[in-house]
Amino acid sequence: MNEITGKVWNFGAHIDTDIIIAARYLNSSDPEHLAKYIMEDVDPDFTTKMQKGDIIVAGENFGCGSSREHAPIALKAAGIAAVIAPSFARIFYRNAFNMGLPIFELPESLEIKEGEKVSIDLDNGKITNLTTNKEYKFKAIPEFMQELIATGGLINYAKKEMTEGK
Repeated sequence: MNEITGKVWNFGAHIDTDIIIAARYLNSSDPEHLAKYIMEDVDPDFTTKMQKGDIIVAGENFGCGSSREHAPIALKAAGIAAVIAPSFARIFYRNAFNMGLPIFELPESLEIKEGEKVSIDLDNGKITNLTTNKEYKFKAIPEFMQELIATGGLINYAKKEMTEGK
């Protein structure tokens, strides 16, 4: 997985975990169940409009609020390919990588508009807005975190390490 390409959905700053997946749905930890309700309180029709492989672009402090892992699990299960924002809440940042959800820090994220198509080049650290042909460099992701994304999260990474005898 060296490139991610998808249609953009915009959300503002300070999108907290209760907006990503409302607490009323947390009686289940089933990813497929949670996926049906992402972003429901800000856009009740979001899951019927989005498609697998789409990308969320948001403002600063994405994933603030509670430390629940349900938020990145639900986004990934719904088919969100990546999230781009200027900054992420620390616990969401770590949970996203642990769950295998690619996230990218880009100060200019809100220059990318809803409906535009972007390509994220992981090898070269750049995001290209395919609609406007503008290129951006994103903050480098540490090598270990890249491995977590490539293997689909921390559990899969650990399984791989155990089977390879490292």
